[in-house]
Amino acid sequence: MPQSPSSQVKKNRVAIYSRVSSSENKDNLNRQSERLTEYAIANGYQIVKNVKEMGSGLNDHRKQLESLLQQDDYDILLVEHKDRLARFGTNYLDVLLLRLGVRLEIVNLAENGKDELMQDLVAIVTSFAARLYGERRASRKTEKIIAELKDGGAECN
Repeated sequence: MPQSPSSQVKKNRVAIYSRVSSSENKDNLNRQSERLTEYAIANGYQIVKNVKEMGSGLNDHRKQLESLLQQDDYDILLVEHKDRLARFGTNYLDVLLLRLGVRLEIVNLAENGKDELMQDLVAIVTSFAARLYGERRASRKTEKIIAELKDGGAECN
């Protein structure tokens, strides 16, 4: 049974998501968005959103992406490379999006090479170091609070 034109249009609603790591790459962000827009138009997609974001792919609290993932007015989430969506776990996002009726479309599946791998490694090490040192500081702070409580308790006796 052929689909009506309105149902075909509905299945072609696309949300474009572009991301770069820092403001130094703002020009690349705009070019990335333009390439995805051209791709969507060439494929006959109806662009309903075009989201641009600056932030690390390791950051799992990107406000623009969170907002986009909470919306349901698109059928296709379009990204240029899988690492623009997330550094890790892209497959899980794909599975969850499919359950919601959204297809993840990655335009360029080619790997970005050694430079990208080195950037990922540096980002991971930086992330773990920050967490490790943050936990140590938190641990020292807890120890200090306990010591102050003990000292305060001794003064009361």
